Amino acid sequence: MMRRFTGDQLLIATHNQGKLDEMRHLLQPFGIRVSGAADHDLPEPDETETTFVGNARIKAHAAAKATGLPALSDDSGIEIDALGGAPGVYTADWAETPDGRDFVMAMERAHRELEAVGASHPRTARFCCTLVLAWPDGHDEVFPGVMEGQVVWPMRGEQGHGYDPVFQPNGYDLTFGEMDRWEKNKISHRARAVEQLVEIFSDG
Repeated sequence: MMRRFTGDQLLIATHNQGKLDEMRHLLQPFGIRVSGAADHDLPEPDETETTFVGNARIKAHAAAKATGLPALSDDSGIEIDALGGAPGVYTADWAETPDGRDFVMAMERAHRELEAVGASHPRTARFCCTLVLAWPDGHDEVFPGVMEGQVVWPMRGEQGHGYDPVFQPNGYDLTFGEMDRWEKNKISHRARAVEQLVEIFSDG
């Protein structure tokens, strides 16, 4: 039986202001006050797991334990079938440079590796998002969201972020990078995870 959320305060275990604003907007109708990791001076814990749910759990439980508040975290990335599911949990790591993240470099690497293995088309892939809501007593609930599609080349579109310009979701002719932001947000892997999450706050 899924545990209901009955409080009025929720910590979003992220230092990303965009994610924080998105969740604050989403939870407004439920009368929930949202704070972020920076509001509590929380460090970013090391993500040492090899799965999205494992890393999301690390972040959520560390934040809940440190603050005594229920905490929500997410871990997300892209899995490319012909690369054995890579980059997966290392999606952001592929973009790391000494000067910050460079996702064009990451997308070029993905394309280069696909060419190197002679991957056939369509080059199937999926974006994954796993949300974990943890309570200070150690309980948690998990909400996974997946968007199936394919990796295309060359990059298309200036919208979105990360690998969006090379990901074309199933049933669409546009990449996430070409889609209107709000249109993408309605169908994305994160949207699918959030749809499940919202059930926990409702009385129905």
